[in-house]
Amino acid sequence: MFRNAIVRIPGKNFADGLTTVNLGVPRFDRVLQQHASYCEALLACGLTLTTLEADLRYPDSTFLEDTAILTGRGAIITHPGAPSREGETAAVREAIRRFFPAIFDIESPGTLDGGDICEAEDHFFLGLSQRTNEEGVCQLGLYLAKLGYTSSVIDSRSMASILHLKSGISYIGDNTMVVTEELANHEFFSGYERITVTPGESYAANCVRVNQRVLVAAGHPQLNAALVKCGFNPLPLDMSEFQKMDGGLSCLSLRF
Repeated sequence: MFRNAIVRIPGKNFADGLTTVNLGVPRFDRVLQQHASYCEALLACGLTLTTLEADLRYPDSTFLEDTAILTGRGAIITHPGAPSREGETAAVREAIRRFFPAIFDIESPGTLDGGDICEAEDHFFLGLSQRTNEEGVCQLGLYLAKLGYTSSVIDSRSMASILHLKSGISYIGDNTMVVTEELANHEFFSGYERITVTPGESYAANCVRVNQRVLVAAGHPQLNAALVKCGFNPLPLDMSEFQKMDGGLSCLSLRF
């Protein structure tokens, strides 16, 4: 059960952030509306929010997930793979300090984005990507082992369809993974129930289990129906403006 989440309000220069897609320029009024709806959904799921103000020095900083790995046993501050994002971690460290007295750090030359890390109960899947390198994964694996967790590494660098590992997989509890077709048959997931997302709905693979609900990007009826069929309770949210900047539902908060 999650009790808390940290979010950051998008800055007015949100559209100046990094993106690998060509879906148009985000409309800032809709960015704020969608972010507010996201926060309302977290509150409705029973979470207490810590809200950080916008930081115009870092247009991508509303995507808090990339800055830290928060577990039930400890926290790790990441070292984002994009140089323009390295400074985002300072404010996050201050925000989590009262919840996590002991904090580990991913140190250079390691790079690691939180979007590459998928927690599945006591096991973590660590994604090698264009933003997360071997040294970052190695450091995180050692920290997780100290905290009593196991981990496996998945190399997604050749997968053009995803930026981060969690663009292609989500663990939603009850031994169930939501996966894209590209990752559905990976040997690491053979022991899980799998809900495979069709190529036309691949963006929705990044969904988030928050207590009794599964937050899912709106406009993906096949995945929504599959979640209901498997006994889950989806909560669709409009994410169109964040999708334009490579952002997904998990990216917008740190939940613990």
